[in-house]
Amino acid sequence: MKKFVTEFKEFITKGNLVEIAVAFILALYFAEVVNTFTKGIVLPFVAAIAGEPSFDDITIGIGDSELLIGTFANAVINFVLVGFVLFVVVKAYNGLKTRLGGGGDDDEETELELLKQIRDELRARG
Repeated sequence: MKKFVTEFKEFITKGNLVEIAVAFILALYFAEVVNTFTKGIVLPFVAAIAGEPSFDDITIGIGDSELLIGTFANAVINFVLVGFVLFVVVKAYNGLKTRLGGGGDDDEETELELLKQIRDELRARG
């Protein structure tokens, strides 16, 4: 039981788990920002153009049920906005990372080349 508790403690305190938790919390609030942006800025433009404040009123009746086409359209708009914003953020992050010299793969290749040179030097001496 003590080993189980120790393993659980290590699992909880690992950096990756904390980073994932922080990312999850940020994602929840980011979704709220996007929803507010959509409802407060994008959909009023839709209302000005189409005469309706949102797409939620667009439905198709099938028997006693309705297909919520407008609600789906709002979800698609939110998805596209989130995707676009994330694309811009990742693109900016990668550009900044490249400018600051943190280009991951290049560093690994340089390290590999250095290790090969050390290996060859040790072979030559030994």
